[in-house]
Amino acid sequence: MIKRRSQSLAVLIASCDLLAVVVAWMAAYQARFSGWFPVTKEQPPVEWVYQDLPVVGALAIVAFWLAKNYEISRLRRLREEIWAVSKGIPLLVLLITGVGFYVQDPYVSRGAMTLFAGIAFVTVLTFRRLTWGLIHLLRRRGYNPTFSMIVGTGRVARKTANALRSASWMGIRNVGFVEDNPTRWSSDLDILGRVANLSDLIKKYNVEHVFIALPMNRFHEARQVFTTLSQELVEVRLIADVPNLAGWTLTTTFLEGMPVVGLRESPHFGVNVWVKRIMDIAFSLFALLVLSPVMLAIAIAVKITSRGPVFYRQERCGLNGRSFHMLKFRSMREDSETATGPVMTTKNDPRRTPIGTFLRQTSLDELPQFFNVLLGDMSVVGPRPERPEFISQFQKTIPNYMARHAVKSGITGWAQVNGWRGNTSLRKRIQFDLYYIVHWNPIFDMRIMWLTVWNGLVHRNAY
Repeated sequence: MIKRRSQSLAVLIASCDLLAVVVAWMAAYQARFSGWFPVTKEQPPVEWVYQDLPVVGALAIVAFWLAKNYEISRLRRLREEIWAVSKGIPLLVLLITGVGFYVQDPYVSRGAMTLFAGIAFVTVLTFRRLTWGLIHLLRRRGYNPTFSMIVGTGRVARKTANALRSASWMGIRNVGFVEDNPTRWSSDLDILGRVANLSDLIKKYNVEHVFIALPMNRFHEARQVFTTLSQELVEVRLIADVPNLAGWTLTTTFLEGMPVVGLRESPHFGVNVWVKRIMDIAFSLFALLVLSPVMLAIAIAVKITSRGPVFYRQERCGLNGRSFHMLKFRSMREDSETATGPVMTTKNDPRRTPIGTFLRQTSLDELPQFFNVLLGDMSVVGPRPERPEFISQFQKTIPNYMARHAVKSGITGWAQVNGWRGNTSLRKRIQFDLYYIVHWNPIFDMRIMWLTVWNGLVHRNAY
């Protein structure tokens, strides 16, 4: 439901779109015939461009409306805006081209239209973000508020209230909680009443948003909530109470009219796999070229300070749980696991070589893994691979542990750049790994690579 205030915002956004499209239309003409690009026919007069502006503006509103750009929501973020504009601009170009050919418009320039598409995408998105930035600023300062109510008082209800406070840019202020079974654990919350009182509470507090945050074992109570809210003009959102949600992502689709909720859908498929692979090869070749003098010096140091090979090959598990041999510069004695078998490294481990401690604390022993990346066993960014002997233990005690094998293992990862490596919480490490898997994109990988370099190589928890 779009209330009057939302309609006013839609008009404001549409006005900004009109201005952005006009700017893009004129800029495309100037760029096309500025001398930067070859012109094979006579330059059309600028008056033709002005004459087309009313039609272009009208088609812009139609295209953006058809692409659902004006479905205003306080929860809308940049990625939704980019996707909306990405749908609207191509549709606008098709409409302009079609109308131009139908009326035999003399100003038909494929070059100018191509430039218009690119410029319009940038200008429309920029104008919208500036507009939304101003709106968010005003909402943070108390203007244009709207009020919400949360059904439930459990863990998820509290997290929802905290999230609304943190996201003050939305301007959604929670007035309190509705709960049929309050306990002493919820005595610190503002419990306004019971589900049966919802209608009266909505009118009393002028509520426009209701968040249902009941635990899974109480979802049978949600029917009463839905029945009550069906008579009210409020926006209703269901907060899914899924334990250990770090490794899950919620998507919705329909199957023969039935709503289907996806709980685990990896973004690592199709063209994304090729994009990540190309990034891995390019970055690994660059790293090996730049770091080859350092690797040569380390190899010499390892050889002259202890007996045994320079490299150490260790079995690890990667994509889909398949095992591979990971390369490292040897930092332990050659016979370090002869008597004990596979064991975790400990602080002040006596098995380390004279240079081993330095290599492990600086992560320089990991550099040969760029060869694993080139071979396709690993990625530059991803969850750190673990040994099969330890995986059989962890998968029994840590929820969703095996989900981290949905992608290739990495030299560095989201957990590592956030400090969860070495002698730190394994559960926290898994949470960060699963967050990375669900939210992966090329920009995220580049951010992790940058943070790996920026944060430095030395880690006090690595030994």
